[in-house]
Amino acid sequence: MDIVIRSVGSGVDRDAELRAAAALNLIPLDRPFWAAALKRCLDVVGASLGLLLLFPVLVIIAVLVKLQDGGPVLYRRNVVGREGPFDAFKFRSMHPAADAMLHGDTALRKLFEQNFKLKNDPRITRVGAFLRKYSLDELPQLVNVFVGQMSLVGPRMITAEELERYGEYRQLVLSVSPGLTGYWQVNGRQQVGYSQRIEMDVLYIQHWSLRLDLRILLQTPWKVLKGEGAL
Repeated sequence: MDIVIRSVGSGVDRDAELRAAAALNLIPLDRPFWAAALKRCLDVVGASLGLLLLFPVLVIIAVLVKLQDGGPVLYRRNVVGREGPFDAFKFRSMHPAADAMLHGDTALRKLFEQNFKLKNDPRITRVGAFLRKYSLDELPQLVNVFVGQMSLVGPRMITAEELERYGEYRQLVLSVSPGLTGYWQVNGRQQVGYSQRIEMDVLYIQHWSLRLDLRILLQTPWKVLKGEGAL
């Protein structure tokens, strides 16, 4: 089944659809073994090719991040997935003392807790702002995909703290691997609120198909080049 953006719009129809989908099964129906195997093959091949073809780009980005302020090149974000918590790799896009800056500013912390993101985040470096605009900071997650912690396409990766926001859908989102890209990334990103992000994740998981994954993968490059999508 194809998912369209109106499925996560506002109104009674959206809520009714979500409740109906959740009532069918909070855990996705068993997928054919061949489908799961093919998805994993797609992940391994895609991640391998990505790491190989983008290696020069990865090196250049690493040098730029290091020259920015001398801090670490990579940032490890501890997130939850199907096999439990793991570190998702990203090129560091924030000031080395970003966590201290957030916890030391009560107003900033409250804004962050609303959506677990900040618009015009003062912690982001100049290089980091460019990397984030074109999702280049996410490229190291190809390693996470290759080792099986993530998938090329899936729901957004979230922290244990964010998982609580999923309420009755917590078990559902933990039943699949988070994605490098996904339905939210190509259909909403920063333009939708957190509750809508959860709705998009739920609908994606409930209606998952290889056809849907391929459609999202084909849409992602254009969205990234426009600075609208995210890997």
